[in-house]
Amino acid sequence: MLTVMAALGWLTPRRRSATARSVLAGEASAEAARKSSQEATEVSDLEPEFPVLGDEKAAAFFDLDNTVMQGAALFHFGRGLYKRKFFETRDLAKFAWQQAWFRLAGVEDPEHMQEARDSALSIVKGHRVAELQSIGEEIYDEYMAERIWPGTRALAQAHLDAGQKVWLVTAAPVEIAQVIARRLGLTGALGTVAESVDGVYTGKLVGEPLHGPAKAEAVRALAAAEGLDLSRCAAYSDSHNDIPMLSLVGHPYAINPDTKLRKHARRLDWRLRDYRTGRKAAKVGIPAAAGVGAVAGGTAAAIALHRRRR
Repeated sequence: MLTVMAALGWLTPRRRSATARSVLAGEASAEAARKSSQEATEVSDLEPEFPVLGDEKAAAFFDLDNTVMQGAALFHFGRGLYKRKFFETRDLAKFAWQQAWFRLAGVEDPEHMQEARDSALSIVKGHRVAELQSIGEEIYDEYMAERIWPGTRALAQAHLDAGQKVWLVTAAPVEIAQVIARRLGLTGALGTVAESVDGVYTGKLVGEPLHGPAKAEAVRALAAAEGLDLSRCAAYSDSHNDIPMLSLVGHPYAINPDTKLRKHARRLDWRLRDYRTGRKAAKVGIPAAAGVGAVAGGTAAAIALHRRRR
């Protein structure tokens, strides 16, 4: 970390602080992900180069909201907590508005994301990590399993069938992401890491939400720890906010892309898939990927895990 901070010395204090928080969030998420794992529209008519059988230096990284699942994980988490009387009706209305914006606009709004993050942190402050993990499992079954995009699920399965590791990378809490990854049979997940002391949430984050540049830092840190060659890896997202992550890998894909990402992808000749239409999704890689109609696992939500002892 000292080396990273030294390398940031040339930046202005404000930019240095923001960049440092992204690095901290990314490294914290990568650490949590490794710990957990240890315990369509085409731009080209050619078949994608991925997945490649037996390539141990390759892996795949998938964004969650509107890439793997329809809508925002935090909204469905909020519904589950409201059902369990964690907060009042006015708070649910706020979650509903944020979800409505997400579905109508099809993009991530930073202001809405911060509001959702702050709401979730205040709601879970003082609760035990184990309690939220258990609730996350229930919420997965209640609200999220039926909202997985089958086409994206098939892409992930293709990588798994090729012997590659597959990671979720999301601004959603890391425990949520880990539940989702486990239910989908994926390798693990990178997510926003919240502070806890002696197994109890403090209401603070470690670094910042895993969003934008922080996602790229998390993927970079995980790839270094896992011995991956990013030029041989693939990444999938719907949002222009994830261009930093997509640009890290040799095989970027735009899935259900927003307008900015679609334009960027076409300009750079990245492959696209859009599962929001009735058009048949293209095959990818190996025959197992053709199972676009396969029933997916599900998703769940809980606020992130990372022990910070004082």
